Amino acid sequence: MEHLWNELRARRAKVAVIGMGYVGLRLAVAFAEHLEVVGFDVNAAKIEAYKQGNDVTGDIGDDAVARSGVAFTADPAELDGVEVFVVAVPTPVGRGNVPDLEPVRSASRLVAAKLTPGAVVFYESTVYPGVTEEECLPLLERGSGLRCGADFKIGYSPERINPGDREHLLANIVKVVSGMDEETLEFAARLYGLVVEAGVHRAPSIKVAEAAKVVENAQRDMNIAFMNELAVLFDRMELDTRSVLAAAGTKWNFMPFSPGLVGGHCISVDPYYLTYRAAALGVPLRLINTAREVNEEMGGYAARQVIKRLARGGAALREARVAVLGFTYKPDCADTRNTKVQHLLLELAEYGIRPLVADPHADPAQVSAAYGVELVDPDALTELDAVILAVPHAAYLAHASSHYAGLLRQSGARVVADLKGALDKAELVRLDVDYWRL
Repeated sequence: MEHLWNELRARRAKVAVIGMGYVGLRLAVAFAEHLEVVGFDVNAAKIEAYKQGNDVTGDIGDDAVARSGVAFTADPAELDGVEVFVVAVPTPVGRGNVPDLEPVRSASRLVAAKLTPGAVVFYESTVYPGVTEEECLPLLERGSGLRCGADFKIGYSPERINPGDREHLLANIVKVVSGMDEETLEFAARLYGLVVEAGVHRAPSIKVAEAAKVVENAQRDMNIAFMNELAVLFDRMELDTRSVLAAAGTKWNFMPFSPGLVGGHCISVDPYYLTYRAAALGVPLRLINTAREVNEEMGGYAARQVIKRLARGGAALREARVAVLGFTYKPDCADTRNTKVQHLLLELAEYGIRPLVADPHADPAQVSAAYGVELVDPDALTELDAVILAVPHAAYLAHASSHYAGLLRQSGARVVADLKGALDKAELVRLDVDYWRL
């Protein structure tokens, strides 16, 4: 593989990144500083936006896309002659939380049609242990007529991109790499070493690398679920959860997790890949399954706490003006996939409440098409009975806490629900607000 490496470095061979979402875009742009890169996606509209220098993910910025040098394309013919493929397509779950491997299978079939002897294929998509070798490899062989090992090589390097995070970036997060053999492993280390300053961790096998990724997010899911269970308990005991955690956090080995909604395409999805595989092997992962149940219930739970406070304050629920601030799955990110704010809205709707939803990052057309939710102008948020700060975007936190008291009616329920505990509780209570947080 030394010859292939030299060809890459001389820009006589190309790397193709398949899938131009949050993961693939950032990876393609980084590789393009050192190599000839093709950025492929089946979404022609997205590709056209990138060609115009528009970052539709909102994650790395228009300038970075415009000057990247990536050859963006939705045309499979542009993959002819590519010798290194990196597959970074989504791996969602379908009905019943069963892993949906069709995106990665489809990408494998696409790559198979372009494979040539000497090529290398790396997967970054989050999967359960065994998918790369048991699901993807046969598709590559069948579609190309080539034999893995003799004609081409495969490896796996789990993505660790965190959308909206300006601190933990591709370059400063250690990259786990793996390969089907020692030669492929070292090639992966050199390839990713070009763009990851923090270095690489060589996993002993592809399955170990696959398992590491799902374990990372399952662990976070379980820890947040523990915090959410505590929040429910302490609410019943009339204890402030944040105060309890602040006190407990003074011990050196206490882990700093906090309660909240758990959405998105990683933490709330990846554990299902592990539990699916475990169930097939007859090993029930009770803790992970319970954590998923707990976290899935929190949107509805938060809505019910708001409803109780509205009723206690004398508000007529069907006429109540309730604002929900934030719809994306996390702060300062445009991604609304699998947002758990939707659970909150559905629960409010069960009581006849049609909230006013605003978000400075979410695309109104996408939110309307995907969820049937119409985002409103922030100027419409006046004379409210309740404000729910669901996603603490920086734009919301730029306001003093008193700003949110000012959005409420002068009398009545006057509820502020602060799901992530981002506001000044003492200030809001002083302003005669019925303040609640997880």
